[in-house]
Amino acid sequence: MNPPRRPRFPLALERVHGDHRASAGRLLRPQRPLQQALRDATRQDMPTGLGLDSAAVRLRMVERLRADGLRQDAVLAALSAVERHRFVDTALANQAYEDTSLPIGHGQTISKPSVVARMLALLFEGRSAAAQGSLGCVLEVGTGCGYQAALLLRLARRVLSIERLEALHRTAQERLSACRGDALRLVHGDGRVGHPPWAPYDSIIAAAGGDALPPAWLEQLAIGGRLVAPVHDNDSGGQTLVVVDRDEAGWRTRRCDAVHFVPLESGRR
Repeated sequence: MNPPRRPRFPLALERVHGDHRASAGRLLRPQRPLQQALRDATRQDMPTGLGLDSAAVRLRMVERLRADGLRQDAVLAALSAVERHRFVDTALANQAYEDTSLPIGHGQTISKPSVVARMLALLFEGRSAAAQGSLGCVLEVGTGCGYQAALLLRLARRVLSIERLEALHRTAQERLSACRGDALRLVHGDGRVGHPPWAPYDSIIAAAGGDALPPAWLEQLAIGGRLVAPVHDNDSGGQTLVVVDRDEAGWRTRRCDAVHFVPLESGRR
């Protein structure tokens, strides 16, 4: 069986946002935040640790994503700045910047960089994010190892991240200890019910997929906000990314590309 083809960003985004085809194919000049991130990431000349965790390897990952069509400078800058190898087991550090998902224990995985980047880019195209230049107040369902939360902190005003597995929740607390504060709250709880105390959310992103979107997520999405999450696809039997925009008239839902995430489960343990 031939391996599945890696999605290319312009094709993925055109299917969701047909009115942005012209801009999707246009190479944008890096803006100041990305240029600064690239300079910061290349200050260290010599690799550290296992060698493949160096800044140069991280930047090659970012350039691959750019070559595949990622055009959100803020997302590129965040991916340039956050060290993915620090969020995986040391034995897997030499694979941290490959475009692959990796096990993080307890039957969970850290998503492929291309999938994380695509979901963040889709969030940035929402009405609220476009107006603010930021993802605003974010609800993340599925903290996992904490990598995506670290990216969100560079893209949002506040991040509330929920993890149902206590062991992963504690690991994420340790890995994110240096950047925690008023802007980030990590919660051990049932992600299906969201987190009403911080609602409404300008952006909601989920790292697990169920048969349908939980009603609590839709209710906690702010007017003008956007939700991106995997949902079971009855036609293919797999999962697809679903993009939900909320406006004054209600919720509008569109389907994007095929993806593969762990199942969305209720409760906590």
